[in-house]
Amino acid sequence: MGDLLIRFLVGGAVVSAFAVLGDVFKPKTFAGLFASAPSVALATLGLAFARHGNRYSAVEARSMILGAAAMMVYCRAVVWMSGSRNLPALASALLALPVWFGTSFGLLALLTGGTFR
Repeated sequence: MGDLLIRFLVGGAVVSAFAVLGDVFKPKTFAGLFASAPSVALATLGLAFARHGNRYSAVEARSMILGAAAMMVYCRAVVWMSGSRNLPALASALLALPVWFGTSFGLLALLTGGTFR
């Protein structure tokens, strides 16, 4: 229960800070992007560091970076399918899921030599 409270408080504070940052940039649709993912990541990394130390936190941070890189490849695949192939957005998003998973696990295997540690 204590972890949830800490995550709630830290996440809320960071969400608010990123929401203010999001208001500075145009278009306003980026405000949600700035408000959600970075705050959850920072709260999670802070808790991981406090509970498990720096080695565990480093693995968590690496996983977040690889996941973000795979998400960028996935988003590009969705845009390509929607634009070039004239598929509806939902179909493109669903069909591109294997791209996301393949990219994330492929990057992890490349980085860790297949040990996934």
